[in-house]
Amino acid sequence: MNQDISLIWAELFSDLSTSAALWQFSVIAVACGLAWLINGVVRAKMMRSAPESWKLGIGGVNRVLFPLTTLVFIQIAMLVLANWQHTSLLKLASNLLLAMAVIRLAVYAVRYILAPGGLLKTLENSISGLIWTVLALHLSGLLPQLLQVLEGVQFNVGKNQLNLLLVLQALLTIITTLFIALWLSRLLENKLMRNTQINMNMRVVMSKLLRGFLLVIAVLIALSAVGLDITLLSVFGGALGVGLGFGLQRIASNYVSGFIILLDRSMQIGDVITIETHYGVVSDLRTRYLVLRKLDGTEVIIPNEMLIINTVINHSFTDHKARVQLPVLVSYDSPLELAMQLITDAATSHPRILSTPAPTVHVKGFGDNGIDLILSIWIPDPEEGSAATQSEVFLAIWRAFKDNNIVIPYPQREVRVIGNLPVA
Repeated sequence: MNQDISLIWAELFSDLSTSAALWQFSVIAVACGLAWLINGVVRAKMMRSAPESWKLGIGGVNRVLFPLTTLVFIQIAMLVLANWQHTSLLKLASNLLLAMAVIRLAVYAVRYILAPGGLLKTLENSISGLIWTVLALHLSGLLPQLLQVLEGVQFNVGKNQLNLLLVLQALLTIITTLFIALWLSRLLENKLMRNTQINMNMRVVMSKLLRGFLLVIAVLIALSAVGLDITLLSVFGGALGVGLGFGLQRIASNYVSGFIILLDRSMQIGDVITIETHYGVVSDLRTRYLVLRKLDGTEVIIPNEMLIINTVINHSFTDHKARVQLPVLVSYDSPLELAMQLITDAATSHPRILSTPAPTVHVKGFGDNGIDLILSIWIPDPEEGSAATQSEVFLAIWRAFKDNNIVIPYPQREVRVIGNLPVA
């Protein structure tokens, strides 16, 4: 066992039956109480006065403020008490507080990078378990022996001799650099997406390219840090190119189509489109697929390749408003001009219908049962649907017709019997 760790445990067990342990427990309790009070005051003040752009930094500070403040108080007490007694319990508490701060900061970073889900929960548990395990091995004095055992497990990869410790260090370095790259890309992506002076599609393209660039740089840095030759990536790049040329054609086509759609601005988030039998609002544009939210709340995942090879109706390409037509049937015996005016008034009085362009009524034709009229209205938000608006307008028209004795005809058939039918 490490000599320093052995000394800490020996002092700790010898002090349990003396007043030194009571002093150290008291210091820990007072430090936690003071840190809790300071944490509450500082957190409330920062949340009230801090600007929105500082939200990320404030979130990280809030999570490590309590353990770090407690650690500062304990370190000060250690300097004072070390003149009269042992402080092994305070040293142990310092290690635990430092591990708590690292865990909270790491978990906060993971939550900022990943969306809520099973993977996020698994990573949080894995990070916490790994840090606590390393701390437990360190405090038990087994960590140096374990590192020696891992270093003794050696094997050859080609002409290079590796050991298990080096492999674990390489994996840890790669994972750390990737998480740093993802965290930095998420930070820059949020700043970029808040810039309203850049087109939405261009913001999406820039954020995707930025993330890919940072990930590539992170992998290169990690490989160089562990001593691997990055020229080996040329072999991997060649294999990837062959795979894209044969087995991954459709996937590559979807990615390329996604960048084309984002760059030519044929579709943007919020557009109302019709693709084959699907009608809805574009809720998200990804590099591989588009998410279409239909009016019934369901979401359709459409590969980007389908948007390139098929005809897409963009109802809000140049103008976001949409026209809705409502058929109305009026009896031949009713005053036509009055009926048309009542229909126009009913549409104009509806709060959702635009006044410019104004609602219009046209005679569509003379049917078998009455005069066919068509009411054209414009709504500013077609993504919200039009069924409720049509129902309210029809109800207003029916009430207006009823008050003015205008008849809405129904199908009638007149049967004439010519001559006498023979009696069987």
